[in-house]
Amino acid sequence: WGLLAGFALVLGALAGYTVRMPQRLIASVMAFGAGVLISAVSYELIEEAHHRGGLAPTVVGAVSGAVLYTVCNILLARGGARHRKRSGDRHPSQQEGSGTAIALGAVLDGVPESLVIGASLLGGGAVSMVTVAAVFISNVPEGLSSAAGMRRAGRSRTYVFGLWIGIAGVSGLSSLAGYALLGQAPAAVLAGIIALAGGAILTMIADTMIPEAFESSHLMTGLITLAGFLLAFAVSKAGG
Repeated sequence: WGLLAGFALVLGALAGYTVRMPQRLIASVMAFGAGVLISAVSYELIEEAHHRGGLAPTVVGAVSGAVLYTVCNILLARGGARHRKRSGDRHPSQQEGSGTAIALGAVLDGVPESLVIGASLLGGGAVSMVTVAAVFISNVPEGLSSAAGMRRAGRSRTYVFGLWIGIAGVSGLSSLAGYALLGQAPAAVLAGIIALAGGAILTMIADTMIPEAFESSHLMTGLITLAGFLLAFAVSKAGG
């Protein structure tokens, strides 16, 4: 399931590298994905963490995830990956040495999401399809916008698709790790880790997805984000 969600990066890269798509469309997909992810964080991650371990592990985990993501994101921004989801003329892949930073940024965005996908299988239940769908939808614009910028920066097809296929593989391995390594963890520890991923994802949405979406879609961003949130909320409640 983690590999499936991560494969959206490859699909997005294929579209971004081969087809010139309007930035407003890319931004709209990103805004919708942000809404879906916010719903997943609220009702699939934070709520699940609280159910498993109570308020204290949930708060500690969420704050830790937000701080960890912020620190890593600051370091990557200095390397040229601040606007890794951007497809416009100022895409970071045009900066020297930013290709590695973009790749690390995509891993930073994807690992917490994939860990949660694996962890959602613990206890013998079915995978959280809302989380899988949320990660899938949010990955499409990242692959799309980054590949479009890399194409304009002169990156080869082999480089672009090799990069995103590798990151999709990392997503699959992270999901496997979430399932394999957390199965015997105490409830409070598991709750903290789930909340950590939730805090990191929510910080990623606020730091990268919504600002980049707003830059192109402007005042429509809120409405599109709300649509994604409500759809994911309805699916979550229907599945529950």
